[in-house]
Amino acid sequence: MRKLPDWVDRSLYPFTTHALEWDGHRIHYVDQGRGPALLMLHGNPTWSFVWRDVIGRLSDRFRCIAPDLPGFGLSEAPSGFDGRPESIAEVLTGFVEELDLDNVVLVAQDWGGPIGLSIVERMPERFAGLVLGNTWGWPVTGDRHFERFSALMGGAVGAWLTRRANLFVNAIIPAGHKRRRPSADEMRHYRRALGTPQRRQASAIMPREIVRSAPFLARVESGLPALRSLPVLLIWAGRDIAFREIELDRWTRELPDATVVRIPDAGHFLQSDAPTEFADTIRAWHRDPTPDAENATEGAR
Repeated sequence: MRKLPDWVDRSLYPFTTHALEWDGHRIHYVDQGRGPALLMLHGNPTWSFVWRDVIGRLSDRFRCIAPDLPGFGLSEAPSGFDGRPESIAEVLTGFVEELDLDNVVLVAQDWGGPIGLSIVERMPERFAGLVLGNTWGWPVTGDRHFERFSALMGGAVGAWLTRRANLFVNAIIPAGHKRRRPSADEMRHYRRALGTPQRRQASAIMPREIVRSAPFLARVESGLPALRSLPVLLIWAGRDIAFREIELDRWTRELPDATVVRIPDAGHFLQSDAPTEFADTIRAWHRDPTPDAENATEGAR
């Protein structure tokens, strides 16, 4: 068990949390509930806090494991850690091995997608399925939509503003919610988790890596055909500022037997914007992880 900082409101984040020491990292994580294991991976600039309502709705039936990526949330990375997604995937591969997770379903959004898929491709024998929500798993070089964003937020000015003014938290988290506005208390938890310029280093690095990590993303892409034997659920928010219908179409080509459930009015952080539908969709799909399970979640569309 790990003592949480005083600024964490236990009414919002009511979990017993843990810390794992691995290769100089201190990985903070939630491990809540009993049953089939779900490994929940967040993206930039969030932390396990973004999964809290989904965990609250699923931990009666599932073991929900939600680590903070190195450099995010309450995790601590060693001095000199480069914060690249490939390096994060290496750390979390060690995390999965240290916890000896088996028969686990990856639940991932944003950067959690390619990072998590890289882990699955390294050790497919440990994974029983995939739940992917508004993410990608291939290089985006040549796609102006992503290249512009990467240049703007990952360039010198954008990175400086993220480090000095917490730009990514202050701009992207509100923009990534379309059904509702994150409360002042919620925003405080995201800001305090990245409360200093040093703590924001990882958040500042990730936007540039959308383009710069093309070799890593190409390796993830090359491993996707081998994952087609796994049950896959795609939960897709229709009002995402980042991932579009184009990306969903690509997923249905890469993983043609996937169950697809749309949440048309949700934003990028769909697990926070529409937690009830997100959790209920997983619960229904996990009972029968086949394309027919889509019918059980019709109400989430």
